[in-house]
Amino acid sequence: MKSFLSALVVLIACIAPSLAATPVWGQCGGENFTGDTICVQGAYCHFSNQWYSQCLPGTNPNPGTSSSISSVSSATPTSSQPVSTTSSAPSPTSTKFRYFGVNQSCAEFGENVLPGVLGTHYTWPSPSSINFFVGKGFNTFRVAFKLERLSPDTVGLASPNFDAAYLDGLKQIVNYITLTKGAFAIIEPHNYARYYGNVITNYAEYNLATVFVNNDKVIFDVINEPHSIPATDALALNQAAINGIRSTGAKQLILVEGTAWTGAWTWISSGNSAAFTSITDPLNNIAIEMHQYLDTDSSGTSPTCVSPTVGAERLQAATAWLQQTGFKGFLGELGAGSNDDCISAVKGALQYMQESGVWIGALWWAAGPWWGNYFQSIEPPNGASIPRILPEALLPFV
Repeated sequence: MKSFLSALVVLIACIAPSLAATPVWGQCGGENFTGDTICVQGAYCHFSNQWYSQCLPGTNPNPGTSSSISSVSSATPTSSQPVSTTSSAPSPTSTKFRYFGVNQSCAEFGENVLPGVLGTHYTWPSPSSINFFVGKGFNTFRVAFKLERLSPDTVGLASPNFDAAYLDGLKQIVNYITLTKGAFAIIEPHNYARYYGNVITNYAEYNLATVFVNNDKVIFDVINEPHSIPATDALALNQAAINGIRSTGAKQLILVEGTAWTGAWTWISSGNSAAFTSITDPLNNIAIEMHQYLDTDSSGTSPTCVSPTVGAERLQAATAWLQQTGFKGFLGELGAGSNDDCISAVKGALQYMQESGVWIGALWWAAGPWWGNYFQSIEPPNGASIPRILPEALLPFV
């Protein structure tokens, strides 16, 4: 009887890992990771970086190499799974971001004072800020503006209704970014799918594209962070915008955003994953824009990150959806505090994105001359994110 029980204990110990195996797309390793390191049958544990390993479908294409691991956590290095102590640069298997840069946030300020006074309630990005980042190797700037200032009489963006002075300010900074500096400018109405406080229901006249139709360095972001509306409504607004932009002859990249503040960590639960599978573009030149902050409620209001691995973890489900659907992702806003945990989390997120092969861009939130001592400000020369976030977490991915 004793020998039988001993054998049974050994048998259970041998099969227990398979009973608790990590599902496809789940985390299976990483610094301080304590979960299951064995993947379900038909998947293998792929080493992305020191912070994150993930179960991918299929068979390990490079067994015994540093690009993947089989059954051990990255907290336990082996000869086939080296763990960097600094992780100062992307791994050789990373896909470099096509677009990498910062948000330029200031022309949408003073939203409670409309139209507001230039220089008092809002301003435009500084050319010196653009110079600084281009000099560091960044190539993309997301320029926020306010719909009510650009087109004060109608939700549509038909050119006869544009405010000439505000449009001129937008054109000047966009032309400086694209024509003078040779970088990409993402133009985005920072309106949360609202116009004068009311949910937008008609995008049929989305014709700002007529102004920039011949500038191939301009990218169209449909609208910033829809929220408190069904995912199907967000889809309808984005689809109408795509149709309107393409009707002008514009061929540039279009970024679409989902409901629930287009959060990556809620992309599935918000219904965006189901709704946006049907979005189409006749030129097949769109990307799904998501945003992600690393504090407890993902609001970007606290400099404390949940953990050193939260960045990759919060992108996991959305990344799997992108891989399954064939869409490309664009992380339009990323932000965190300047401390060890957050820096590890930001680096882990960016490395994970590059390893996934489905994210084409990422932008830090935010630059802009009026951010003061905001902990995520990266406005040169004294933004709070300049001393550590810039050199430690962002420049390795330029």
